[in-house]
Amino acid sequence: MNPLVEVRGAVKRYPGVTALGGVSLQIRSGEVVAIIGENGAGKSTLMKILGGLVLPDEGEILVDGKPTIIDSVNKATALGIALIHQELNTLDNIDVAGNVFLGREPSRFGLMDRARMRSEASALLERLGLPISVDTPLDKLSLAQKQMVEIAKALSQNAGVLIMDEPTSSLTLSETDQLLRIVKDLRERGVGIAYISHRLGEVTQIADRVVALRDGKNAGDLAKDEITHDNMVRLMVGRDLDRIHLPAADSIGADRLIVRKLRTQRYPDCEVSFEVKAGEIFCLAGLVGAGRSEVVQTVFGTDPALGGDVTLDGVTVALGRPKAAIASGICLVPEDRRSVGLIVDWSVKTNMTLPGLAKYARGGLIDGKAEAEAAAAESTALGVKTPTIEAAVANLSGGNQQKVVVGKWMLQDPKVLIMDEPTRGVDVGAKAEIYELMRRLTSAGVAILMVSSDMEEVLGVSDRVAVMHEGSITGVLDNKDCSEEGIMRLAVGKGS
Repeated sequence: MNPLVEVRGAVKRYPGVTALGGVSLQIRSGEVVAIIGENGAGKSTLMKILGGLVLPDEGEILVDGKPTIIDSVNKATALGIALIHQELNTLDNIDVAGNVFLGREPSRFGLMDRARMRSEASALLERLGLPISVDTPLDKLSLAQKQMVEIAKALSQNAGVLIMDEPTSSLTLSETDQLLRIVKDLRERGVGIAYISHRLGEVTQIADRVVALRDGKNAGDLAKDEITHDNMVRLMVGRDLDRIHLPAADSIGADRLIVRKLRTQRYPDCEVSFEVKAGEIFCLAGLVGAGRSEVVQTVFGTDPALGGDVTLDGVTVALGRPKAAIASGICLVPEDRRSVGLIVDWSVKTNMTLPGLAKYARGGLIDGKAEAEAAAAESTALGVKTPTIEAAVANLSGGNQQKVVVGKWMLQDPKVLIMDEPTRGVDVGAKAEIYELMRRLTSAGVAILMVSSDMEEVLGVSDRVAVMHEGSITGVLDNKDCSEEGIMRLAVGKGS
């Protein structure tokens, strides 16, 4: 039987880099093919070629055994190929139903059939276990909820081939389980699925076959009975890596960041209090929608506070003013790096130096040499893979974009670094580098306040974990007392 889709010898070059150097891939009916590799290995480029977003410079694509040129998203859709993007492709100014059927709105008597659109969108949301109204504007949803809407949009197309690029990167454990059940259901219906994920536990659970890419080339395949964590890592990075586990902090100091009775707009009747000590990684865990991101955004000042106070080393920090937070030494690595963490059309250098541009000014003019030296040194220290610091951030992989966000704050010498989903969409090799950086920072006395939905990360990285449920902290656990079951009990409000 012919594969539903086959890529043969795909080559794609960009200025200064070859993203794909002759990659081949087959996706058959009723199978889940996991595509793994480090950031920059070429996974997303390959998926964009299949989704009609990018044309290969060389190679060919066969659909049902016939050579085909996929030169647009509409062409891919017509061929039965749907792509769920790693970076969201939704419109915040229209509602859920409008996003699900954007460009494919059903009509009746020449007019948009709004009732049918709402009914079908509601059925898709129910299938995904997403309890929101289809009339809700997208700008009222969390990042995880927007991700589920994107998945509903792909499912609405009844595609024969479904490409899922990091579909669970913003989802909690329970939401991920629901999505994996849907993937299994689609497989049983004969849909061919290309599944990209850096969460290797998911791959082990869901994949029928693994295709590994490294440096833009095929690095090897694994059959179902060969899929293990160690085998996948070995193909991806060419060496063995330890599982996630940071050694305990060498020494934890006094309380550095103190949050007292903080009330957020999301949960105005709930008060949140906690302390983050110098030299520790303090994690806010819980289900999506528990209010974790709203707390850290309020501490940083991007969201207004309805009450409470924040102090840093005994000095009160003005709330609602990010500039005041940065000046005091509080910096935020946001969950959605592309929208609010970076100016993606600007260069690596400019993004890294922008928060502290005044440091490179001489007589009212920017000292370009000093600025470039600082950005180059930080890029090297963080291992940012870029042809030059003048390259646009938009051309970097997700993991390297995340390193640029971290780098811009490293140049500010932070006292408290807030990291909201620090390794979202980041490969295992880059994750290890980010975790190592986090421990280096805490060893230097920096306090890290982390938000994470990755249970392996929560358990393997945190010194203490505060679990939230519906806007309140339901318990704080030391690392030695943490377990997945214990955290989940607190996350659903059942107590310790």
